Amino acid sequence: MTEPQDAPLWKHSAASLHAAYRTGAMTPSLVLESILTRIEKINPTLNLFAHLDTEGARRTAAASDARFAAGEPLGDLDGIPITIKDNIPVAGLPCAWGSNLYKGRIAEADELPVARLRCQGAIILGKTNVSEFTLGRGNLNTLAFGVTRNPWDPGLTPGASTGGGAAAVASGVAPLALGTDGGGSIRRPASHTGLVGLKPSTGRVARINGLPPILHDFEIIGPIARTVEDLAMVLAATEGAHPLDRQSHGFQPGAMREVGTGRRILYVAQLGDMIVEPEVAASCRQAAAQLEDLGHQVEFSENEPFDVALFEKHWPVVGAAGLAWLLKDTDWQGKVGEPYPPMIEKGRSLSAIDYVEALMAYRQVYAQLAARLQEFDFIMTPSAGALPWKAEDYAPPYHRAFTGFVNAAGLPAISIPGPASPNGLPIGFQLIGAFGQDWELLSLARQYERAHPWAHLWPAI
Repeated sequence: MTEPQDAPLWKHSAASLHAAYRTGAMTPSLVLESILTRIEKINPTLNLFAHLDTEGARRTAAASDARFAAGEPLGDLDGIPITIKDNIPVAGLPCAWGSNLYKGRIAEADELPVARLRCQGAIILGKTNVSEFTLGRGNLNTLAFGVTRNPWDPGLTPGASTGGGAAAVASGVAPLALGTDGGGSIRRPASHTGLVGLKPSTGRVARINGLPPILHDFEIIGPIARTVEDLAMVLAATEGAHPLDRQSHGFQPGAMREVGTGRRILYVAQLGDMIVEPEVAASCRQAAAQLEDLGHQVEFSENEPFDVALFEKHWPVVGAAGLAWLLKDTDWQGKVGEPYPPMIEKGRSLSAIDYVEALMAYRQVYAQLAARLQEFDFIMTPSAGALPWKAEDYAPPYHRAFTGFVNAAGLPAISIPGPASPNGLPIGFQLIGAFGQDWELLSLARQYERAHPWAHLWPAI
């Protein structure tokens, strides 16, 4: 993406900044000051940050300026601003996990993907708001940090739980955001804010020095960006094995390539009795037709690609059990948000048999999806069953229908901006790949983006 010469500095993509720094057309400090001015203007409305590290960002930008002046940048992300979700530890910064229980706690070490970003010289702006324990009900509204809003309509939610990061990128606060996805928490906010968001394969982005894994191995670190090229820059910087994360072994660095035509795509428009709002359904049908126009074979399926009833029966188990375990020795009564006491009590009532039964069910879901992905190259669905709703309200239950099963199966998936709603709200569609096919997803997303670009679209805020 090439921005107009007169575009404000805060509107430039990561790839554009990467090029401009190397020619001397811009400096990281000038870009950062433009972004800080942007934050000052819009953050009172959107409430993006749990902690904004202005001084730290300025120090990092100045060091990056010096490296570019010397012709010695550290990596592709040197001088590129990025936000970090507030459930990913950043050394020296608070990590509250969206909760008053952890407010004021300072992380002693970077989680591994953050350390890898630092090694490339990225500018960490601060920690974006997150749903408490990353276990919200579709919105971002916490006792600790209040309500985060959607830049396309501040009366609406950007989604959860990476809504702070998604709203930041969509509003021009940073070209990149690092988030987590335990059941759709990257893909749905990306859909609601007109961005691309990747949930990588389990293990592709190694994790150490993180918060307790209360969602088993379902919660994966991944990027949100305005363009596929920017998304790829973050994945390339953060992926790779680490000896302390056994799930990360076997992944080799990847790259995008030209896709061509003839990919077989199974389009699943609905799951079970979960509603898909008409505007969402219409947008995704149009996106499917656009993929056909690019030369791909899209098969519309009336059959579910996995046992939805089995998944729905067991999906609440891991989160409830994990939260109950996390808080078992904590005085949490009266200190957590409204949704969590019933979840904690449910977790306490579960047996070891219930937990293992759920894990066995998720293995079946993986096997069923893997079998379908031997017949097809990708599975396509809506990213969310609903348009964004009022920022203070819980989501309708059907909003999450298309994302959690991907986490349970450990598969990669990407949310791509499709045709907007009649009143201009963003709508995304999801592509799911076989295990390890993350870069193939990015490659197809880039092909679609070239034919149907969206990065020039900005909210009016």
